[in-house]
Amino acid sequence: MTDRPILNPPAKKVLLHSCCAPCSGEVMEAMTASGIDYTIFFYNPNIHPKREYLIRKDENIRFAQKHGVPFIDADYDADNWMARARGLEMEPERGARCTMCFDMRFERTALYAHENGFAVISSSLGISRWKDMNQINGCGERAAAKYDGVTYWTYNWRKGGGSARMIEISKREEFYQQEYCGCVYSLRDTNQHRQQTGRGKIEIGTQFYRNGVKAGD
Repeated sequence: MTDRPILNPPAKKVLLHSCCAPCSGEVMEAMTASGIDYTIFFYNPNIHPKREYLIRKDENIRFAQKHGVPFIDADYDADNWMARARGLEMEPERGARCTMCFDMRFERTALYAHENGFAVISSSLGISRWKDMNQINGCGERAAAKYDGVTYWTYNWRKGGGSARMIEISKREEFYQQEYCGCVYSLRDTNQHRQQTGRGKIEIGTQFYRNGVKAGD
């Protein structure tokens, strides 16, 4: 496995927006290895249903505590997210609804950074191969630009073996393996695709990164 590169963010104190433990595991370990002072900011009001949200959050808290990393648990204002998604219900993945979602989450992250002395924000969202990195970076830069002294760090977490290490860490930690992006519309579309291909609907809270074995089997 390729050694991790030494990271050089614009400042050594970073507020890291985290979407989930599997995506943030490699990002967190890479930042720790580079001696970066960082704090996790968990703000993901898009995740539906609340049971799924709590599972993802608790997994992230568990991993942060293991590494002694501060964890900011922001509000789960799902009603606000649903209001902002109105009219975008039929948008495809990586479309306008996702842009709205990233904007909303990064706006809150940038505000917290501004109010609490963080010069740099970034996100674990970009490590996922299912995401459009340019879309994510654009939303992050737009949110940070609202505040003087706050910069969005557009690091490519996939490079240098980052994507492969993300899976390795997820298996090692036996993280919960979410099977859809997170929102109610992603769950709808994923279940429709599964049914069209002869698979059953997603069973929330059952799948973990341990060779595909479901909890309780």
